Amino acid sequence: MLYLLALLIGIVAGLRAMMAPAAISWAAYLGALDLSGSWLSFLASPWAVGILTVLALAELVTDQLPSTPSRKVPPQFGARIFTGAVCGAAFGIAGGFWLAGLVLGMVGAVLGTLGGAAARHRLAVYFGRDLPAALIEDAVAILGAWAIVWSL
Repeated sequence: MLYLLALLIGIVAGLRAMMAPAAISWAAYLGALDLSGSWLSFLASPWAVGILTVLALAELVTDQLPSTPSRKVPPQFGARIFTGAVCGAAFGIAGGFWLAGLVLGMVGAVLGTLGGAAARHRLAVYFGRDLPAALIEDAVAILGAWAIVWSL
């Protein structure tokens, strides 16, 4: 089950780069995900929860701006792969397979980035503008992160 969750949290990171770390941080803070004694134990701190939550909320706003670069440009894509890897590793740490979790999180981030961009483009064409498509993608990322954390 944790292998699947590592892949899924990577997909969330591909949709919204900061949503996945915020969700992992909340899960660790609330005790649903045990990261104590690991290199990711800092994610359980109130500071990490606060900072990552603010960053996730800011990303939801900035993603709607026309000046926001494509998620497929190297810095944006790289950030999504990085956060997917770290979040996947968090599930791996909880299950004793941090390296496999890291790889699954990376794979999920690539899938989420490319699949999310394609789905958003199709929805934007369908609606005739990007905003409804972006809001649907936001909802999928938020609900997906919530469902993943809730499943713990």
